[in-house]
Amino acid sequence: AKRTTMDLDAWPYPKQPLVPLAESVHERMSVEIFRGCTRGCRFCQAGMITRPVRERSIEGIGEMVRKGLEASGFEEVGLLSLSSADHSEIAQVTKGLADRYEGTNTGLSLPSTRVDAFNVDLANELSRNGRRSGLTFAPEGGSERIRRVINKMVSEEDLIRTVATAFANGWRQVKLYFMCGLPTETDEDVLQIAAMAHEVIRAGRKAAGRNDIRCTVSIGGFVPKPHTPFQWAAQCDPDTVDDRLRKLRAAINADRSLGRNIGMRYHDGKPSLIEGLLSRGDRRVGRVIERVWREGGQFDGWNEHFSYDRWTAAAEAELEPQGVSMAWYTTRERTEEEILPWDHLDSGLDKQWLWDDWQDALGEQELDDCRWTPCYDCGVCPSMGTAIEIGPTGRKLLPLSPV
Repeated sequence: AKRTTMDLDAWPYPKQPLVPLAESVHERMSVEIFRGCTRGCRFCQAGMITRPVRERSIEGIGEMVRKGLEASGFEEVGLLSLSSADHSEIAQVTKGLADRYEGTNTGLSLPSTRVDAFNVDLANELSRNGRRSGLTFAPEGGSERIRRVINKMVSEEDLIRTVATAFANGWRQVKLYFMCGLPTETDEDVLQIAAMAHEVIRAGRKAAGRNDIRCTVSIGGFVPKPHTPFQWAAQCDPDTVDDRLRKLRAAINADRSLGRNIGMRYHDGKPSLIEGLLSRGDRRVGRVIERVWREGGQFDGWNEHFSYDRWTAAAEAELEPQGVSMAWYTTRERTEEEILPWDHLDSGLDKQWLWDDWQDALGEQELDDCRWTPCYDCGVCPSMGTAIEIGPTGRKLLPLSPV
């Protein structure tokens, strides 16, 4: 059974972050402002297994930032969580930190922001002391239908309205995250990404009154995860994913006047299939991992080192004598009665509730955030002796006293 820390202010981690000698990808001090998420995105393992929501207080966040900057020398602070803009006092947190570090070149940043939680005041506070970077949003699915399936209820109208507001207030670039290969997905669901990106450029040009704006579409292959409603889902095969991505690129470039302002970044389907094998594999997959390593596999997270053929050959050699295959672990849909390899690990979630949510997904039924609605009986709070803990506290972040 998992353990849940309820008073996050009592655990200001990390106290003294390690600072690498070499330049890293994210040169910043990372501060977790709350833990857990109840948005209920059905693909998100982290959101499911870290329930319930527990917020750090504004004073606790301020103290973590102060000590972290003193110990590290970083000039940027990342306010991290699974959905950072959902902190009940995010406006007060960002304003308090921006006031505190005004004139010090200490910038603030959030990870990808939910469209329905974004506002220009929040974005202005984040960029007040640092450079104004691009904004990142994660619709995850291209069509309204597929977003109902994954329970990511962001309408295209909300997205267009939000990015138009951002462009009108001086931003020049947005990044949109999507997934390909989601359960029940069709070619049309993916091609809607192109239509959405085109509309973003049109709305941005109109709002900004200029043409030099950019939209980057970043797409990852979907991998079903344990302890989520999609743990029973069949993973999409690599050829289908790659074919849909080729069609999407063609659709984006079909209108050159808009397509030249749209960048597309994606991962092909083959590495995602190996991720799927590792994601839902049982102890038999351990033999595959060892064989890949013995045959020279290392740093496989980098394209130049990854060998799909080495993985498939190892899987064939090690799994077939045991009566299973890579497809058995990845592209096969599970039944309700099947005993899953991780059933003995208790994240607090009721398995029947997960199955019912999987059926809701197949029926394209969305579920609201339980922070603002009656309990859905997912099982976490009663079985773990926990409860959702959110503000507002009404407190403010005091200025730092000069030394």
